[in-house]
Amino acid sequence: MTRVDGIVAKIAAMIDGNLLKPGERLLSVRAGALEHGVSKNTMAEAYDRLVALGHLEARQGSGYYVARVRRPSPEQRPSHVAEAADFVSLLREQLVQNYAVRVGDGRPPPSWMERFEVGGQPRHTPAASEHGYGNPWGFLPLRERLALTLAERSIKVAPEQILLTQGANHALDLVARQLLEPGDVALVDSPGYYPLFGKLKLAKVEIAGVRRRGDGPDLEELAALATRLKPKVFFTQSLAHNPTGGSITPAVAHRLLQIAEQHGFHVVEDDPFADILPAASPRLATLDQLERVIYVGTFSKTLSASLRVGYVAAKPALINTLCDLKMLTVVSTSDFVERIVYGVIASGQYLRHLRRLKARVEAATEEAVGALGQLGLRMPIPPTGGYYLWGELPEGTEERALVRDAAERGIFLAPGSVFVPGKALAVPAMRINVAYAGDPRFVEFMRDQLGR
Repeated sequence: MTRVDGIVAKIAAMIDGNLLKPGERLLSVRAGALEHGVSKNTMAEAYDRLVALGHLEARQGSGYYVARVRRPSPEQRPSHVAEAADFVSLLREQLVQNYAVRVGDGRPPPSWMERFEVGGQPRHTPAASEHGYGNPWGFLPLRERLALTLAERSIKVAPEQILLTQGANHALDLVARQLLEPGDVALVDSPGYYPLFGKLKLAKVEIAGVRRRGDGPDLEELAALATRLKPKVFFTQSLAHNPTGGSITPAVAHRLLQIAEQHGFHVVEDDPFADILPAASPRLATLDQLERVIYVGTFSKTLSASLRVGYVAAKPALINTLCDLKMLTVVSTSDFVERIVYGVIASGQYLRHLRRLKARVEAATEEAVGALGQLGLRMPIPPTGGYYLWGELPEGTEERALVRDAAERGIFLAPGSVFVPGKALAVPAMRINVAYAGDPRFVEFMRDQLGR
């Protein structure tokens, strides 16, 4: 990406995210060049490109302004599509990656990920299948290895009950397509996994948030919503929860399953950090043995998001249907990529990497808690082994202004409201990635904001 491309993407993202308002004047070419550390010619080219794209208006003798008339589209997006897209504004920035300090990112720094030797193929790999679609269930040796991994977590499952997917998001999409229809109600963690909210809105599913506490979902609220709304599914992350970092306790897990049984809804348990958490952690799938729970896993958080390999495990009748749905929508996942993941696991490289990754997470978490504590930032939920902390901000903090001020200093924040279905928080907050929380630039920024 050239410097011009980077500036264009950053300003366009700020406009799309309403951080720059229609009619708002941008910095002059000279001031913009100083702000972005580029030449005046580079800055002028970036502004001209934004005008050409319809983001900006050029007013002779006055400067550049955010366009009052938005770019035309072939057709107006339906309301449910617009609502779904509203949830991906944060995801867009995580993918584009314009900012230097990525406190709001969902992933660890690239330096935490190892370089794996992937040139060799497992000896039993049949060469004839290398250019085919592959089995729609996914590469069998990897599914067999996953069955052993789940057995270590006391989840008894056959390889035939495991379907490989293009990451956890693909698995969640398949489950939502199968179990939910337009107008149905799904329960989600609040705060919770915001890309899921977008998926459900896109499917015209009504979503209701269940308050997330330090020990798991608020059971009283869960029971009340189940009684009133008759949901079909509850989507939750039991361990190292995104975005709060907390984990469910055994007592809450037991009671949650009782409520699900009483009201007849499925529970989808997303477990993205499983590979760096203790095998004996209190998982709903362990207690339920996939009778009512659908278990989702992924390698995106702990191996590589670029490889796009995840999985879903469920009881036989449901997993067969999900495989059919996978064939209807994407035909199959990449057999080639699944073989790479299996090779990294079978060679022992993944296990060695997980040991180093866990140590990095523990060290970074300790540093982050110390740094944020000195700032006086309240963290109501103790971290339990994932990448995230939930930092509560002083009452009256304007999230939009905070995010804008941080962006001006090259810092990417994840405002708490993005993680709440209703876009309203009792206490303003933000998700903090432990890998970046100790960065002096972020600490200095928050010290200025909090007046410390």
